[in-house]
Amino acid sequence: MQQPIRSFVLRQGRLSNAQRRAWETLLPRYGIPFNENLLDLNQVFSREAPKILEIGFGMGESTAAIAQNNPENDYLGIEVHTPGVGSLLNQIDNLGLTNLRIIQHDAAEVLQHMLPVQCLNGIHIFFPDPWPKARHHKRRLLQPALVDRLCHHLKPGGYIHVATDWEDYAMQILQILTQEPQLSNTACDFSPRPQYRPFTKFEQRGLKLGHNVWDLIFTKN
Repeated sequence: MQQPIRSFVLRQGRLSNAQRRAWETLLPRYGIPFNENLLDLNQVFSREAPKILEIGFGMGESTAAIAQNNPENDYLGIEVHTPGVGSLLNQIDNLGLTNLRIIQHDAAEVLQHMLPVQCLNGIHIFFPDPWPKARHHKRRLLQPALVDRLCHHLKPGGYIHVATDWEDYAMQILQILTQEPQLSNTACDFSPRPQYRPFTKFEQRGLKLGHNVWDLIFTKN
């Protein structure tokens, strides 16, 4: 039997006291429990507005900054790792963000069960795990099957924005997105970093070490 596609490998990380408190007290307020019923995103955010999904938000600094700087959009972040969820919950609460919600669950199952067809205006996937060893490349998140699923949930004209600092992964992602017939590249190959994507501490550290970052932005036909 073929193993189901998963969007992550669960690693245990250290949970700070602040993250634990946020996870225990704020997740019921800002989180959406996983279930197998379709979400009404307008009902979740109590308004009609462009809806942007982020898969794997890490510790959430970029996610919170984007939501704060773009109050006209609503953002749904998916992450499995509790320290990151706790960190972003604290940021949502401290900044008073009303346009950002979290689902702590496997993104593949959220896409399959909770998100309606053509409900999203954009999808962000920033710095997914590169799985640098060749034998682990099959674990990489960006695969043709997932991209096809993402297109299922994008509105026409909606976009997929991926950023990575691993060149071979960037080339693989470019090939996969280019071969998806539902998508068109907004650039000849890689895109300039759009203003809405802030530099992360991780990214700034990498750039100082001479590491490049590749942004790919494709739109649904």
